[in-house]
Amino acid sequence: MSNDRPKRGQATDDPAVRRELRDGLSDGLLPLQTLDVAGAADVDELLRGMSLTAFGGRRMGEAADVLYEMITDPECSVVLTLSGAMTVAKMGLLITEMIERGWVQAVVSTGALMTHGLVELAGLGHFKAAPGVSDDELFRKGYLRVYDTYELEANLNDLERILHHEVFPRLVPGERFGSRHLCRLIGEALAKPGVRGIMASAWRAGVPIYIPAFTDSELGLDVATWYLGRKLEAEGRDTVKSALLELRSDFDPFLDLGHFARIVTDSPHMGIFTIGGGVPRNWAQQAPPFIDIMNTALNKNAPFNRYRYGVRICPEPVHWGGLSGCTYTEGVSWGKFIPESEGGRYAEVHTDATIAWPLVVKAVMQRLDKTGAEVRAPSLDLPGCQPAP
Repeated sequence: MSNDRPKRGQATDDPAVRRELRDGLSDGLLPLQTLDVAGAADVDELLRGMSLTAFGGRRMGEAADVLYEMITDPECSVVLTLSGAMTVAKMGLLITEMIERGWVQAVVSTGALMTHGLVELAGLGHFKAAPGVSDDELFRKGYLRVYDTYELEANLNDLERILHHEVFPRLVPGERFGSRHLCRLIGEALAKPGVRGIMASAWRAGVPIYIPAFTDSELGLDVATWYLGRKLEAEGRDTVKSALLELRSDFDPFLDLGHFARIVTDSPHMGIFTIGGGVPRNWAQQAPPFIDIMNTALNKNAPFNRYRYGVRICPEPVHWGGLSGCTYTEGVSWGKFIPESEGGRYAEVHTDATIAWPLVVKAVMQRLDKTGAEVRAPSLDLPGCQPAP
């Protein structure tokens, strides 16, 4: 038997097995480093180190890098999109912190997330779920279970009374309003001195909040109940059934769509920071295609601004084929994002947001303190985009 066969990895003149044994550096590859936890002085240094490791740790480090870059780009408006039970999970002040620090210029959210955030803003609380209690018993006791946490039916009833007395009467009969306008009214009404909360902080900072699937929430149902009650009272009816078929309101979701599209057209660069997926994520991402459709169909030339930056924290895998698993590279094909070859910067972290989100935000907070970099964004001369007086 011949011993002339080349060893594994050995160079050979045989075209069928010829290989170049490159060193990585000559091809511009980034060398990885073993994570030194003891050498990391703070969360920023920890995530910097993680960005040179692998798997989810690397993705978290990259997410901090992209977030830092987008909020310090003076030409970039950042939209924060939110889904999942993040306020029940007590992430409300994390959202508030990002708003108050000027990191986001718009928020797109599920109505449920905002409703549970209003529970916090009203001074009401949530509770850790007790083991061994059936959901039927929880229903009888008025405990609404969200995985391992309870919302109280009494909380939602108290919130409804607050809205019916302090907010909804400020809606002008016959005057159209979108979710942005209503969230601003709520924030103004509940922005008591010394109280921090999502809608109150957004009102103070001039950050619009949009709720695209508005009626899919307790807040939307409260508005519907308000209008239904006014209708029954005005017409002297006692039965609800016939009135339900004639339920009307002054709510107009196209006001939200137009307003948000103006933010996109008026901003030189756009960034998106997404928790979860669903309607908030896609509603925000569809703004560039909407502008493209509008320009084509109407023969106009509004600025076609695709997203330049993106960070997404979501455990949904790609192979389910759902929107929440849709990658940024897939979004490039839809005209939603600038490809990386043209300067796009994106990071996707596939994990529970309650684990990764606080660490990414804290790391960027510390990085800003150390670098002295200024958080800046373009000035938006639009209704609801200026700080409260």
